[in-house]
Amino acid sequence: MKRLRALILIVRRSLREHALSTAVTVVSAALASGLVMAVFAVAAQSRAAFAGGPVGFDAVLGARGSATQLVLNTVFHLETSPGNIPWSLYKEVSEDRTVELAIPYAVGDNYRGLRIVGTTPEIFTKFEYVEGRKFEFVGYGEPFDGDLRQAVVGSEAARISGLKRGDVFQPSHGVSVSGNAQNPDGNGVQHDERYVVTGVLKPTNSPSDRVIWIPIEGIFRMGGHVLRGTGENFEAQAGAVIPDEHKEVSAVMLKFKSPIHGRRMEDLINRQGKVATLAWPIANVVAQLFERLGWVNRILELVAYLVVLVAGGGLLSSIYNTMNERRREFAILRALGARRRTVFSAIVLEAMTISVLGSLLGYLVYGVIMGVAAAIIRERTGVVLDTFEWHPALVQTPLAMLAVGAIAGIFPARKAYATDVASTLSRNL
Repeated sequence: MKRLRALILIVRRSLREHALSTAVTVVSAALASGLVMAVFAVAAQSRAAFAGGPVGFDAVLGARGSATQLVLNTVFHLETSPGNIPWSLYKEVSEDRTVELAIPYAVGDNYRGLRIVGTTPEIFTKFEYVEGRKFEFVGYGEPFDGDLRQAVVGSEAARISGLKRGDVFQPSHGVSVSGNAQNPDGNGVQHDERYVVTGVLKPTNSPSDRVIWIPIEGIFRMGGHVLRGTGENFEAQAGAVIPDEHKEVSAVMLKFKSPIHGRRMEDLINRQGKVATLAWPIANVVAQLFERLGWVNRILELVAYLVVLVAGGGLLSSIYNTMNERRREFAILRALGARRRTVFSAIVLEAMTISVLGSLLGYLVYGVIMGVAAAIIRERTGVVLDTFEWHPALVQTPLAMLAVGAIAGIFPARKAYATDVASTLSRNL
């Protein structure tokens, strides 16, 4: 115990006397530790949120093409629509006895970059984004009741746009964000139609929070929209009924009564049919996307590991460079009776102490990185990351940094261990 107290005293005095270099090294270790923890945590949470987050649907039926594009467009509202399918196909699958819920989507417009999705009232009355939980309004709100100029705004969309119940807005054509002279707040030509916000939804921590919902009939009748359900252009006329054969939708969101029914419909549509694509199950489609993009995570992990090595090198350099300044100090300690192993242990303990301080400060760096990443991901996708969610890297990284510090301390410790007391003191007389 007495020897341990002596070691702690030596280390504390050394850190105090070399405060500047110690502070720089601690910050370097903190940045390395925080970055590594953040890279692994963001990668794990992003994959879990996209592949297993609150979606509520089992499959997406859309135009023939990429299932990945279809899911990104309709579930995460990140991609352009691959095309449309006829209304008759929506009616067919909605009447299928194996389908529990079928909700049509019509997309292609925005308000200040926020997606506008035309759909039916079932999205509020029947759809459950997680089992047992439906969309809920903040305070008083109304789903669509027959008025084609109504709009319901997701929580994040309301925050970004400032829209609230009773506000009126005009959509714009297109789904990307780039203002122009005609519409400085969004993209494309601004429509003449005005929509009244009838309610704002409570947060669901899902991409749906970034959506503005309007009646699908309102999409059909919006100025400049052309329906091609029959293959020929058709424009809706005010007051006139739109025949079903002219209608078309961007996608149909499906929930099956049993998973086995999804397999049956996938065989029917993807393997036997040539008209549409069924993205089923949604989680598998997203998982395949992450597999294809796995090289990005591997590169980020490699960069994180390199940062740790750089931090370890900085720690080694910082302690090693002080050895020449402290040779006389070590020689005096030896002359006063300190054993070689005491000096060796003090230097290794100093390196480990710096690593521990860096790792503790690294949690602050981790929190900052996660906070910024979570804010960006939430604003761009609606997916919410939890800064405080447990991940093994939160323990493994500090332990690894401690090992790096110990290894970095061994080299200068060996040099101090081999210091010749007599020659060192004689050179400094």
